[in-house]
Amino acid sequence: MSPSTRTRIERDSLGERELPADVYYGIQTARARENFPISGYKPFSSFVTATVLIKKAAARANSALGALDPQIADAIERAADEVVAGGLRDQFVVDPFQAGAGTSHHMNVNEVLANRAIELLGGEKGDYSIVHPNDHVNMGQSTNDVIPTAIRIAALELVSNLVPALDHLTYAFRKKEVEFDRIVKSGRTHLQDAVPVRLGQEFGAYATAITKNRDRILQAVSELKELGLGGTAAGTGLNAVPGYRKRVVEELNAIVNNPLIESEGFRPTSDYFESMQSMSPFVHLSGALRTLATDVTRIANDLRLLSSGPNTGLAEINLPAVQPGSSIMPGKVNPVMAEMTNMVCFQVMGNDHAIALAAQAGQLELNVMMPVIAFDLLMSLMIMTNALKVLSERCVEGITANEERCRWYVERSVALVTALNPKIGYARAAEIAKRAIAKGKTIRETILEEKLMTPEEVAEIMDTYAMTEYKE
Repeated sequence: MSPSTRTRIERDSLGERELPADVYYGIQTARARENFPISGYKPFSSFVTATVLIKKAAARANSALGALDPQIADAIERAADEVVAGGLRDQFVVDPFQAGAGTSHHMNVNEVLANRAIELLGGEKGDYSIVHPNDHVNMGQSTNDVIPTAIRIAALELVSNLVPALDHLTYAFRKKEVEFDRIVKSGRTHLQDAVPVRLGQEFGAYATAITKNRDRILQAVSELKELGLGGTAAGTGLNAVPGYRKRVVEELNAIVNNPLIESEGFRPTSDYFESMQSMSPFVHLSGALRTLATDVTRIANDLRLLSSGPNTGLAEINLPAVQPGSSIMPGKVNPVMAEMTNMVCFQVMGNDHAIALAAQAGQLELNVMMPVIAFDLLMSLMIMTNALKVLSERCVEGITANEERCRWYVERSVALVTALNPKIGYARAAEIAKRAIAKGKTIRETILEEKLMTPEEVAEIMDTYAMTEYKE
């Protein structure tokens, strides 16, 4: 019989199951695969890593406190290190839409680490008399304190990837702010002509918006550093040995490599019951991502509008052409990077709504909706990071300006008449605007034609660059 066809029998409180002999997961994972063939997705790599790091920290803490045999603890730690390094990733197979609280994912991790630890100690997979998924790998723990901790660790990992992407996008917009500083264009409010602005000022505002969103996200991250690990099933700490709560957090600080926690590290919660019941830290972070998505989709829409054309739109800027835009219209090029960014932002907004619904669905000592909170929050962080990277590299960095088009629009904007208000008042300026529109003339041409001012006065008042500069 080949290794791929050999099987082993495992038993739990519901009975027994036949499993392929070569898999590292066990009976509870097998039941979850049978019960939850929902999306076809697997757990995010960051979520697996976070859960495994908790198991490593717990094994170290329990061994140091004399609760766990040092040989077993060492084997669990070695198994965890293999997974963190990228091994056995195909063994984490439970659909994100699963049993409440995340018990199925949790047991998947417990079983994989137990079976690999058994091998490292010279045994055969499934011989839980050597290393047991519950008694040893899960010692002093519960799904109810492990999963919210894993969400925190995984989210922090992904935020540490998001921050450089935000910084990159900010830098790209700042470069365009400088590059386009001398280009005056028509402002637009209500999609109608408005007073002049500089193209660089528009791009500078985009950079500022991204920076402010970065700050909001980092503010939200602070809450993720408070851990309820050691609360076990309900916050009481039942079955965790004395000293475990403090020691396991110390061990996590020693093994989690993340620049966002280096300065202060993780800390035990001040209230283990609240940490288990409330999902508000995830709602806070998701809300900051939603706010980012709101700004980013607005900016992406502006880029699409400003580049519309090339002949029948605004065409004030050119976006890099990265692929043909139509299967039927030859030569058409679409703003695909901005369009992709819009779609990502919509998904992040939808995820935020699902997270809010799941967070308010908690009852008494536990929120059983944690799996969907984990999936949606980590998805939002991942897709937003990836979208902003390619938006910066394949769109914003290559934007060029159509300076003549911008100049043409600003000279024909009836909103230039606003500069006359201090000289002749709003009512007379409005009359001039009406006459200019009726005659198909510019404001400058109308003033000169009607000899309302000298050419020198017109040149001074109609200096469009000066209109964009506020003087203190």
